[in-house]
Amino acid sequence: MDQHRSGCPINLTLEVLGDRWSLIVIRDVMFGNRRHFRELLGQSEEGIASNILSARLKRLVAEGLLFKSPDPSHAQKSIYSLSEPAIELVPLLVQMGAWGRRHTPVSKELSIRAQLLEDGGPAMWQRFMDELRHIHLGAPKPAKSVLEELQEAYLRVVAEEAALS
Repeated sequence: MDQHRSGCPINLTLEVLGDRWSLIVIRDVMFGNRRHFRELLGQSEEGIASNILSARLKRLVAEGLLFKSPDPSHAQKSIYSLSEPAIELVPLLVQMGAWGRRHTPVSKELSIRAQLLEDGGPAMWQRFMDELRHIHLGAPKPAKSVLEELQEAYLRVVAEEAALS
């Protein structure tokens, strides 16, 4: 018996990613390079509960979106890495960020990365995916870091906002 509601690709994608936390966890690994449970728990802007995070990490590993490997620096820690299917979510996350910027009350500092990615278009998304493949899958390192560019813009906006207050 088929476990899915239908064979519709949108339905099937939502069955994998459609809960409140899955894309937030992927976002934090992708954009924040948060690779350990404690980082994902303690640095979540949304305040995810530890039991929810644990369940989502298990589910994302089971679905093949994250890999879990032992941390060589600490026997009791694990490192989470994005798989190729998770990296291919970059265009979807960019479009969600663009929609959110247009239709919701975003903060400047948390929306600057979405703006840069939207403005940068598919060429920037591809460079970002190539960088994620380097970080998470061991592919060759790209010449320029999109993550650094996004982080610099974020820090610039944070400093500007602090200067205004």
